[in-house]
Amino acid sequence: MCGIAAIINKTGQKAALPLLEKMASTIHHRGPDDDGVMIDGPVGFFHKRLSIIDIECGKQPMTFDNCTIVYNGEIYNYIELREELKKKGHAFQTSSDTEVILHMYAEYGNEFVNLLNGMFAFIIYDKNENKLFIARDHFGIKPLYWYYDREIIAFGSEIKALLAHPRIEAEADSDNLYEYLTFQFIMGEGTMFKNIDKVLPGHWMSIDLQTWDIKQIKYWEPNFKIDQYHTEEYFIVELKKILRETISQQLRSDVPIGTYLSGGIDSSLVTIGASKFLDNRLKSFSGAFREGPEFNELQYARIAAQTANAELFEVFPTEQEFIDILPKLIYYLDEPVAGPGLFPQYIVSKLASQHVKVILGGQGGDEIFGGYTRYLIAYLEQALKGAINESNEEDEHIVSLESILPNLPSLKQYVPMMKSFLKQGVFEAMDRRYFNLIDRMGITSQYFQSDFMKECKHEAIFQKFSIYFNNPDTKSYFNKMTHFDMLGSLPGLLQVEDRVSMSVSIESRVPLLDRRIVDLISRMPAGMKFKGGEMKYLLKRTIKDIMPPEIMNRKDKMGFPVPLHIWSKNHAKSFILDTLLSKKAKERNMINTKYVEKLINAEEPFSRGLWGLLSLELWHQQFIDK
Repeated sequence: MCGIAAIINKTGQKAALPLLEKMASTIHHRGPDDDGVMIDGPVGFFHKRLSIIDIECGKQPMTFDNCTIVYNGEIYNYIELREELKKKGHAFQTSSDTEVILHMYAEYGNEFVNLLNGMFAFIIYDKNENKLFIARDHFGIKPLYWYYDREIIAFGSEIKALLAHPRIEAEADSDNLYEYLTFQFIMGEGTMFKNIDKVLPGHWMSIDLQTWDIKQIKYWEPNFKIDQYHTEEYFIVELKKILRETISQQLRSDVPIGTYLSGGIDSSLVTIGASKFLDNRLKSFSGAFREGPEFNELQYARIAAQTANAELFEVFPTEQEFIDILPKLIYYLDEPVAGPGLFPQYIVSKLASQHVKVILGGQGGDEIFGGYTRYLIAYLEQALKGAINESNEEDEHIVSLESILPNLPSLKQYVPMMKSFLKQGVFEAMDRRYFNLIDRMGITSQYFQSDFMKECKHEAIFQKFSIYFNNPDTKSYFNKMTHFDMLGSLPGLLQVEDRVSMSVSIESRVPLLDRRIVDLISRMPAGMKFKGGEMKYLLKRTIKDIMPPEIMNRKDKMGFPVPLHIWSKNHAKSFILDTLLSKKAKERNMINTKYVEKLINAEEPFSRGLWGLLSLELWHQQFIDK
């Protein structure tokens, strides 16, 4: 795992080493093991290396056949690809996956990216063709940002690397700010910073260094061409096979490896599955809070660890750590993050970094297999609509009112969410209904001043959402929802996964986000994936023989809740008030300070909306004010 900084001067001026070093120094945490630089006239690359594969010879930038690469990630099928290349006459000098990428490019050209299975973000400088070739993995597990104006093109693994360039200013993008407040992430290529974009997941780019023409191609997205011929048992057998292969491949490492273990189905699956391939006892890492049983699910993590015969390391984040660490975390993240779970995730990652250098987790399982409660709420309404109107807008009956009844007890904790959702346009078009389920603007609008909210183009945000939501060629509500979450919210969650692990210099891998799994699940009839409205139905069927029943049957997965409402009455209260009601915060003319102060002093639990506000203000202080 590594960090990339790159400059291309369109004026022809030689790329400056001190500037590249300055940009790279901001992301030293991504690669503290080694440095590398390449300057060829106006093109400059700097690489910060976290050594995982071929520690001695895998140094970057790496050059082959007049093509130089800087790369962040892991290609899990690199051994198989290298063997195929050897048959075609290629000779290798290292055992690294980096060299495999260069030879793949030489053999297959731009289309080679379709053959990669892994997490990656890379830039290849092709001196023969005088062009850049840039690509990012299917889901956006590994980050890459870029900036473009009349004089320069710049790339960085993190936004802060770009902001170190004197031509690039830290200026908030107001339109994207409102989109963040709506979804708690930003769709598409935009970021919270004006003129700084993401290289999109599942895309490659080509930049002609003579004409400056830019080509951007989508090379992958989920395909919902349904396989009507195979049975549920066939898909279970295939999924078992892929899960076994991907976990085995993602254990390839020349350094110690471990797992995150929350006690949920996804992380337990990865931990139990990984333990079957290791000779040494697996190390797993989990956390909880001492403030009460509602903040502690270690009992399930311990059951999974015992099943896997793993050594479980536990940590208990404290209120003082929250106060001390949160501002630094916002700096590492580059952009505000609305979920408070990033704080305990950082503490667990810090613990893991003392024992391993690579860690596997269960991220992505909810989006792929349908694990979010909002899918069940959506289908409760869908079933009601079909029963009342005697209609079916999906062409197949995925969930009926009768079949969904046994799974409705899962909604006990989500009654407030259901009340809010059902107040809005019931039985509208699918896109409008799902937008209402994930739109947080209505809940948080009272936190902001009315003049600030008047500038929000809420309908324009919905129209942008609608394009994404209705893009896949499917009538299935379930497929549309999971597709949007894979392309919309998942990259935001992966940003947290990457930044938190990289901040403590460990590599995080996510075996459930193997493209083969998504390709398989996308082809399945939706009725098989979400049978009777049961969340993760097919995954549960697939892993029932290896998963402890206590974990398989639980209905109280917490998602690492943080006791902010308790801390906000103690020492953290001053920190929160000083942040949200500071002179700088008031001068932004955003926050409804009277309402916010009332909420902080109230007895109710500290809301997710207030947490998002705290994160947003700390982001302004870290990046925009400075």
